[in-house]
Amino acid sequence: MKRFLAAVCGCFLIFNAGCTKMYNSNEVALNDVNSVLSYEEGIVEDIKNVVIKDDGSGAVIGAYSGAVLGSMMGRGKGRLVSALIGGIAGAFAGREIDKANAQEVFIRLENGNNIAVVVKGVDLKVGEKVRVVKKGNRVVRIEKIKF
Repeated sequence: MKRFLAAVCGCFLIFNAGCTKMYNSNEVALNDVNSVLSYEEGIVEDIKNVVIKDDGSGAVIGAYSGAVLGSMMGRGKGRLVSALIGGIAGAFAGREIDKANAQEVFIRLENGNNIAVVVKGVDLKVGEKVRVVKKGNRVVRIEKIKF
C-alpha cells in the first residue's frame, strides 16, 4: 500500500510539473525576478478558441506513470500484462490531459499596432481593456484592466 501511495504521489508531482502557466495569475516566474518588463495597453478586438496540442511529453509521462502503477498489480506474468496495459492507458490519458484549451486573442494596442497572442487561464471578452506584459518579444501575461 505504501508503494502504491508513493507512486500515486510521484505521478501527481510529475503531471503537476508539466502544467502550463496561468496568464492572469499573481505568480511570477523565477527568471522574471529582477527583470525589466514592459507593457502595452489595448482593447480586445476578437477571440478565437483554440486547442494547444500535446508536444509528446504528456504521453511519455502518462505511459511511464501508467506502467509504474500497473506493475504494482498482479503477480508473475499478470504483473507484466498489467504494466503494459497501464502504460498504454497512461499514454492515452497523458496525451489528452496535456492538451489544453486556450484562446487566440486579437488586440489593438493603443499605439495602433495589432497583435495576436495565444493565452491560457484568462477569460477575456471582446471590448475589454487589457495590459500585455512582455519580456522582449515574449508575452509574460495578459491582465484585464479594471477601471
